[in-house]
Amino acid sequence: MLNRVVVAPSGFKESLSAEAAAEAIATGVRRVLPDAELDLVPLVDGGEGTALALAAATGGRLVPVPATGPIGETVGSHFALLGSGDTAVVEMAAVAGLSLVPRDLRDPGATTTYGVGELIRSALDQGVKRILVGCGDSGTSDGGAGALQALGARLLDERGEELPFGGRELTRLHRIDPRGLDTRLADVELLVACNPFNVLCGERGVARVFGPQKGATPEQVEQLSAGLENWAFVLTRDVAVPDTNLRYGPGTGASGGLGAGLAALGARLLPRFDVLLDHLDLDARLAAADLVITAEGALDHQTPRGKVPAEVARRAKLHGRPVLALAGTLGEGAHQVPGVDAFSGILPAPMALAEALVRASELLTDATERALRMIVLGTRLPLVPDRAVQADLSGTQRPSSVR
Repeated sequence: MLNRVVVAPSGFKESLSAEAAAEAIATGVRRVLPDAELDLVPLVDGGEGTALALAAATGGRLVPVPATGPIGETVGSHFALLGSGDTAVVEMAAVAGLSLVPRDLRDPGATTTYGVGELIRSALDQGVKRILVGCGDSGTSDGGAGALQALGARLLDERGEELPFGGRELTRLHRIDPRGLDTRLADVELLVACNPFNVLCGERGVARVFGPQKGATPEQVEQLSAGLENWAFVLTRDVAVPDTNLRYGPGTGASGGLGAGLAALGARLLPRFDVLLDHLDLDARLAAADLVITAEGALDHQTPRGKVPAEVARRAKLHGRPVLALAGTLGEGAHQVPGVDAFSGILPAPMALAEALVRASELLTDATERALRMIVLGTRLPLVPDRAVQADLSGTQRPSSVR
């Protein structure tokens, strides 16, 4: 019996927020199970919607702040003050996210995290004791250089001139003058909620893994990689706290390398779900479910590397709960996500990306309905062992092909 269904999706990038995805799935569930109790748990991974979700979960509020967007223009942004009053949440996507970069201007060599530093400064103005920076959905690849500039560091070339914004400029970085850094940083706990699988440099470095998704050509990927290598070297020499591995440390590649930039200031890089999900009491809610439905834009070999469906499935399996995963696209490795018992794509037929993005809510609802009808049908089918027992009791001989 499916009396209680937990709906715990992530957002679909540039299409649906986690809240909108949860509502779309819930609509599909109600078409099939109108009497089921639904528990909607829209999940955040540090990206879009993180500040709002944590403010709502703790009785906090959003603080609107105009700040420098990823292409250098002022945008309306925000950070959250949690209900405790002593913790601020800075969502980097709210000021430097990919959704804020027009498609015809997607050049990760030019975009900046300067606005992230401005939001941190605004949070410091509130007198908080702790600042949690959520990483995800970034449109940048500057290693957090812009954020450090906003916080008072000077990034200088060989002639002593300040570098312009953008990751491509980091190949010219000669030294960093940290003397202007905001002194209030020493009085707060700076935490970064990030994907620990993302590292700054090397073959699995953030420029190579995520640069193309942000619009980088193969040539630009190599340029960005070289810039981040130089950034790590100079940042380690001139700023970083001792024994900080900025090149390969877990999470240093988060949000185009913002993790490394903040780690150099003494921030603690923490696995995002350990930081974020505790506010939502997720484990207790999963334990009470008859079925768990999760979702994300893509289900593939990257999913087990810190994505929402994999984390939901892992936690659900601790309580022996079945998990259905829905995705905008199914890629290589979709069938190998640990803990996911069944999965389905939401597209009923091939369609243009632009159309799929516009129709995402409708497609997700319809896909949920189709999947649930199959699950309900399965619960009504007689089990093969029962049929075999019935045949034996009636004296009917089973066919010899049955073993």
